[in-house]
This record gives sequence, structure tokens and C-alpha cells, in this order.
Amino acid sequence: MTFRTRPAAVAVATAAALAAGGAAAYAAPGHAPAPHAQKHVLLLSVDGLHQSDLQWYVAHHPASALARLVDSGTSYTHARTPFPSDSFPGLVGQLTGGDPRTTGVYYDVTYNHALFPAGTTHCKGAALGAAVNFDETIDKDSTRLDAGQGLAGLPGSILNMTGHPSTLINQAALPVDPATCKPVQPNQYLEVNTVFDVLHRDKLRTAWSDKHPAYSILQGRNGNSIDDLFTPEINSDAPAGGDWTTDNASTQQYDHYKTEAVLNEINGFDHSGKHRVGTPALFGMNFQSVSTAQKLPKSDGLAGGYLPGTHTPGPLLSKALNFVDTEVGSLVTRLQKDGLASSTTVILSAKHGQSPIDPTQLTRIDDGPIIDGIDKAWAARHPQNTSLVAQSLDDDGMLLWLSDRSAAATAFVKAYLLAHPATGNTVTGGSRTLPSSGLTAAYAGAGSAAYFGVPQSDPRHPDVLGIAHQGVVYTGGTKKIAEHGGASGDDRDVPLIVASAAEKGRGRSIGSQVETTQIAPTILTVLGLNPRQLQAVDIEHMRVLPGIRHHRD
Repeated sequence: MTFRTRPAAVAVATAAALAAGGAAAYAAPGHAPAPHAQKHVLLLSVDGLHQSDLQWYVAHHPASALARLVDSGTSYTHARTPFPSDSFPGLVGQLTGGDPRTTGVYYDVTYNHALFPAGTTHCKGAALGAAVNFDETIDKDSTRLDAGQGLAGLPGSILNMTGHPSTLINQAALPVDPATCKPVQPNQYLEVNTVFDVLHRDKLRTAWSDKHPAYSILQGRNGNSIDDLFTPEINSDAPAGGDWTTDNASTQQYDHYKTEAVLNEINGFDHSGKHRVGTPALFGMNFQSVSTAQKLPKSDGLAGGYLPGTHTPGPLLSKALNFVDTEVGSLVTRLQKDGLASSTTVILSAKHGQSPIDPTQLTRIDDGPIIDGIDKAWAARHPQNTSLVAQSLDDDGMLLWLSDRSAAATAFVKAYLLAHPATGNTVTGGSRTLPSSGLTAAYAGAGSAAYFGVPQSDPRHPDVLGIAHQGVVYTGGTKKIAEHGGASGDDRDVPLIVASAAEKGRGRSIGSQVETTQIAPTILTVLGLNPRQLQAVDIEHMRVLPGIRHHRD
């Protein structure tokens, strides 16, 4: 991920109406689950996994756990993630039923023109415009696996990490609400309710495991809709050196801690395995091992990514797929041993894919000179504003927030991007020059707002959106061979399986296009609850996945 934040050179005169609060919590009364409904849903996200990866793996490993899920469930072979195809909007979409226009969540690191910068304590007269960072940078201590809790004996003691990680967030790192002059918590930033909100209101237990304390964004407006939220910090220091993503063996070790947490929850305990609380109605985790095996050129003595010119996983990625298959198999086996298979639906998908699949398409472009060039060219005409780009977020697409949102400024940036070529390096180290800053299209101002389906005055949407040429990754180095966040099929075409751990030989495939945002209403439906209790479902008219049995009229 490449992102850069700069202080705005001029005050941004936008309304603060949508600054921090989002929509009020959904106030409709809860409903008892319908008869014959499932009692549990286990949601699994294999970050980076493509539908093509799953098809390849099942074909080559017909006795695998993943193959058994396909054989026992409904596979949606044309499922797509929201855009931008990043972890935050991807998971938020799965658990709210909404895309960024409704949730207000465009990425984990964004900008909001109607908030005050982090650390603001005197709000009167302060300039609007703030980075909104919901990643490891808001941890009390991002170097530690427990995010600063202070556990002894890490990493082996990590299952003792708190299930309420909002306590591990550095308040001084959060943007500030102009209305209250107080930090905006991640859960307050989300503009709609979540599946966890609905279940919590119906007094059903919930749990989730993910990679940063910032995933407390899913806690709902009341801040406690997830009873047990386990979030070891993936970007902390790993025993092997670097963080847990810099080599795939470390990522697998990290993922296994979350698998252990979910196994404890299947057994009826909290994630630590020490307190018997009952198996949650909704619980699950995400896996990072496939994602890092796709990104790393080499790790564990093996080449990462895919075989050149193909969609065939290379040796490191094949190993990571085997690891995930073993972990998923252990979870399904535990459900069966504990007598929960017939009452549990397993949903497996991905927050995002990864691009490019074919490494020969890779062009790594340093976006630093592009941003510097925009600022320099703008300052030549407007010397009072030397930092037009207030924040950029460039993975395999380009999201820019500007200190000046005028039509003249946004049009200037679009024209600059499209007029300047960019030179990058290929997977073999060769040079490649692409036109238009590596973009195939750019949307600015009203055009960007229309692309996302929000009013131009919305303070959250990027002021300029760039759609990257296939294979472009914006990075200044050579340590990545793929990224996510873009609009291509490699970014967005992910698997989606809804399966019963108890059934065998009843698999079917549905080829019509579906969205991963349909997971949220589907979860409530299989649990016998009304999916229209979700605000985003009601706003976007999001449907339950086709072929899923409805337990209430």
C-alpha cells in the first residue's frame, strides 16, 4: 500500500453534517429466529483468493476440505467484491450489505473533508480536512502483536489478548468530530448498522477475528455488538524479522492463532479458550496467507505468485493454499465432532482478490513523482497552495483527496494524470512506460462522485479516482508482485460458497453474477432473521443470495 498524507494548505469549506456520526442505529425491534433456522454461521474470508484459484485447487485436490465445501454447498462462480476492492470496504460490505456509497467506508486509510485532523484539541477556528487512518497506525503500539496491551510471553500468549480491542486504540491518532471536539471512534465512522448489531439486539452471541484493532469498526454504533473481537496486529514485529506479512511462514503462524481462537469458539469458549460462553451465532475470521503468497516475489525459498503467462499458482502460493485448506478442514472437523455440523452454515469468500494474476502483466510504478508533479504544477499557478494533494492512496488504483475541491482543481489533476506518461519496472526488472500515469481512466470532482453514486458535496469520497492499467501496482520498490484495491477482475472476482458442514454430495453451482455484499442479508436469512433490519440492505435493495432457503415469509 502506498499512501501519503499532507496537511491541507487551505481550509476546506465543506459542511460537517456527515463528519463523524453516520446514520443513527437502526431502531426497528428485533425478531425471534424463525423455526428450522440454522443456529450458527461460520464466515471465512481467504483474502486474495480468486474464483479461478478455488477452481484450480478443487480440480487438483478433489479430496480436500475446500473441495468438500464445494461438494456440500452452493458455489457462486461469478461473485464480485465492492469497489475499491480493499479489505475494509470488502469486509464491511459482507457484514452490512452495503458498498462505500452507503457505508461511507472507501478504504482503511482515507480522508474526510468534514473532520478535524487527529490531535486537534482546540476546535474553534480549526481547519477542516483530516486523514482517517483505520490501520495499524492507530494502535497504542503497532510493533507488538497485542497492539500494546502489554502481554508477557508473546507471541505464544496472544490468545490472552483482549476481546475488546477498542481499548488498544490511540485516541490521539483518530480524527476529531467538529460537533463534539472528540475523537471519532472506528465504529462511529460507519454510517449503517451491521449484522452484529442485529444479532446483538436479539441477544445472540457474536465473535470475529481479524488483523487490526481498527476492525472495531464492526462493533456498531453502541460499540459492543461483537461480544468477542480478537485482533492480533498483523503489521507488528514478527519473531522471524520484519512483520508477519514479510514472509509467508510468519503469515501462516499468524493465521493459525486466529484459527485456534475460532476452534475455541466452536467448543463454546471465548477466543482464549478459558471462559465458557457458548458457541456464537455468527463468528469467523480472515486468512492472510494466500494474500502474502500472491504479493511476495519469493519467500520460504519458493517463488511467489503465479506461473508466468498463466493463472496457475506457483510453489509458494500452492503451499499457502494447502495451509488454508488444512485450517478450514480443522474448523469443519471440529464442528462435526462437537455435534454442530447440522446447525451451522459455513460461508467462505474473500474481502478482495489480487492483481495481476499473470506476473508478466506487472508494472510497478512509483507514484511519488506523480504526486510531487501534481503539487509542483499546481503551485506554479497557485503559490499559496503547495500541497494540492492532501492525501493519496495508491495500490493498484489511485484515490486522491485534494485540499482544494473546486472544479478547477479537480479538472487540473485529471488533466495532469492523463497527460503524463509513467515509467515503471516489470517482474523481471525491465523498464516499461505507460501513458496517462499508468491509468486507463480518471474521474474527477462531480465525475468521481457520480462513479461512486454519492453527492459531490459528500466529504468522504475521493476527489479524483484513477482506474489503473491492468497489472499496474503503485509502489516505489520491487518487493511486491501484486496488490489489491483496484477495479479489475483480478481484484474483484472472488469465490463465494454457502455450505452445510453436515451435507455431502449436494453441491450446485450458480453462474449468475452476485455481489459479496449479499452475504450480509444471507447470514440473517439462514439464521431465521429479517435481512431488512440492515440499513444498507434496505437502502440498496440488496437481495439474499439466490437459492438460499428463506425461513420466514
